[in-house]
Amino acid sequence: MDDVIKEFLVESYENLDRLDRDFVELEKNPSKETLGSIFRAIHTIKGTCGFLGFSKLESVTHVGESLLSMLRDGELEVDPLITDALLAMVDAVREMLTGIENGGSEGERDDAALIEKLSALQKGGAPVPAAAPNEAPPPSGEALFGELLVEKGHAQSQEVEQALARQSRGDPRRVGEILVQQGAVRPTDVLETLQSQGEARAALSDSTVRVDVGLLDKLMNLVGELVLSRNQIVQFASTQESASFAATSQHLNLVTSELQEGVMKTRMQPIGNVWNKFPRVARDLAAACGKQVRVEMEGAETELDRTIIEAIKDPLTHVVRNSLDHGIESPAARIAAGKSAEGRLLLRANHEGGQVNIEIADDGGGVNAEKVRDKALQKGLISPEQAARMSERELVNLIFLPGFSTAEQVTNVSGRGVGMDVVKTNIEKIGGSVDVQSKLGQGTTLKVKIPLTLAIIPALMVTTGGDRYAIPQVSLLELVRLEGEQARKGVEMVHGAPVYRLRGNLLPLVYLNHELKLAERADGDGSINIVVLQADGRQFGLVVDGINDSKDIVVKPLGKHLKDIAAFSGATVLGDGKIALILDVIGISQSANVVSETRERAINAAAAVSLEKYGERQALLICRCGKDYRLAIDLSSVARLEQFPLSGIEKSGGHEVVQYRGEIMPLLRLTHVLGGDSEGNDILNVVVYREHGKSVGLVVEQITDIVEERITVKSDQRGNHLLGTAVVQGKVTDILDVRGVIESANPEYLMQAA
Repeated sequence: MDDVIKEFLVESYENLDRLDRDFVELEKNPSKETLGSIFRAIHTIKGTCGFLGFSKLESVTHVGESLLSMLRDGELEVDPLITDALLAMVDAVREMLTGIENGGSEGERDDAALIEKLSALQKGGAPVPAAAPNEAPPPSGEALFGELLVEKGHAQSQEVEQALARQSRGDPRRVGEILVQQGAVRPTDVLETLQSQGEARAALSDSTVRVDVGLLDKLMNLVGELVLSRNQIVQFASTQESASFAATSQHLNLVTSELQEGVMKTRMQPIGNVWNKFPRVARDLAAACGKQVRVEMEGAETELDRTIIEAIKDPLTHVVRNSLDHGIESPAARIAAGKSAEGRLLLRANHEGGQVNIEIADDGGGVNAEKVRDKALQKGLISPEQAARMSERELVNLIFLPGFSTAEQVTNVSGRGVGMDVVKTNIEKIGGSVDVQSKLGQGTTLKVKIPLTLAIIPALMVTTGGDRYAIPQVSLLELVRLEGEQARKGVEMVHGAPVYRLRGNLLPLVYLNHELKLAERADGDGSINIVVLQADGRQFGLVVDGINDSKDIVVKPLGKHLKDIAAFSGATVLGDGKIALILDVIGISQSANVVSETRERAINAAAAVSLEKYGERQALLICRCGKDYRLAIDLSSVARLEQFPLSGIEKSGGHEVVQYRGEIMPLLRLTHVLGGDSEGNDILNVVVYREHGKSVGLVVEQITDIVEERITVKSDQRGNHLLGTAVVQGKVTDILDVRGVIESANPEYLMQAA
């Protein structure tokens, strides 16, 4: 296909997506701004298709443009009849564009009835004279230049239309020439407008460029391979003694991370691209069902990877249709229930912890849990014993079962029992989760959690049964290590299930070797490593043999014969060239039955006395500052733990700094502040503290351990460096006041952060 036609199609599709939303908004709140936006979009399509020789498309858009012109000039008022006709025109344009894309032509169409309808609607005012059959439409650029003259206040729209009509009848002069000779504008006005038009085109072409999606995908694959190579080089560098090689590998690490982040940003798109069509869907469906609906959006600018956007497009559309058909009541029923006649459908999106949260909420009648239970029993989807044990929330979530529907009759919208199970399957296929919450008579909220991207993700590497596994960090909350007496007595049994008391709450435990049917660890020091994870809004601890490190991994999909294994979501290639499977946190939690409400209630009941009986526990990072100075840092103050080669440290303003994740991070050696002798290592151990988007690195001699203990802190009288002193792991340990020591050493650090 010719590049010009490709460009025309891409631009036209973008305009049409915006038009669906603008027309619905126009019907509710008519404004000149919205009308002007719609007119310009149709005008651009009409002008370009005339230039490219698509006469049928030009005929439909021309008569639609004339109607829009009358609306814009106030000669007609917007009403549902006009909106319906203009939306029908948009649908016709979309079909013709699809025909051009697939076959190079508009197809065998007869739009005479639509054109006649659009023309008839113009009779309420003074219609713009239609061009004679032998007249050609004015060049698109000339029409846009005329619009720019009107926007700048140099000419009247009627004068510009007359000049364009002259061009259509064969006048060879430019629009600016015609207007100047008629005395409608001054030559200086034309020159100023030409200059601004040129600057606008230059700015647009300099700031944006369209890139083929296939090229972006290829670039992403190459970056993935680069990340794998980076991991191998960094791992190899850790075994070498050369400081220069370590510095070079660290620089490669930083550059690769920035390149990876940049390429991933090029694939990000706002979720509003999916949502733009929902106001039109809601309008059409509400009209078909005799309902009134208002669509509201929050967080439409929230960005996701384009592959995620494509995966959630159909599931979200089905949820919206379901909310309108099943959720929101008829106006009469709403008024009888004391509600407004118009229903409300809210779409909300936001980023949280490397995930995107999407909510679709309506203020309709809600889901009747008893009706759902009876229908599920009738269809044999659950047994009476299961139904008796299920909570209201579990009953409501039965709507996700295959073949389930509460509709009394099959319609064009719903009732066939196909839909919500597909929604759940498709969302979980991309590593997401879906949940529904409903209150009878008040409304229903469907919550979806999905990852930002599927290509490259940060992960924690763990070892079990001699094999390494990757856990996506999006599900990771914290790490706990139990040793000695704590390991022997810390794990308790509640209703036959192992649990651990974590800060007064009972945490259900899942042993990874049991779930994967691996052999028990034969050797070891008796310690227990717990990875605290979150699945479906609930926490559980995954017990593994060993915890290694965190790294960015390239996700490789599993083969078809392995996709049904709930424990794994993919695989990755490690730095040493070996394969590691990526654990599916939700799949493991479901197979281990740690997310059932029955078990949760039992654990919560047992935990009710836990805090009262055992008191509060605190997670601490144990460090060594100097040769023998033992120090503890509250783990909640720690953003990351890093290592930097001494050769990578630079000076700025008399202070040590390091280039870190796209910023210049100041370093603070705790030995300089608290006292003690530095051992002069070639590698610096750094505890990263982050506040208000800025990072500060605290340099320690050694990071010893992460512990969780009940401690009694004795207040300290030595200034604002320490919070106090406590006995940790049987040893006297000072508790560092992170913020205080930073302010004491250099207040500018936190001033810059704020």
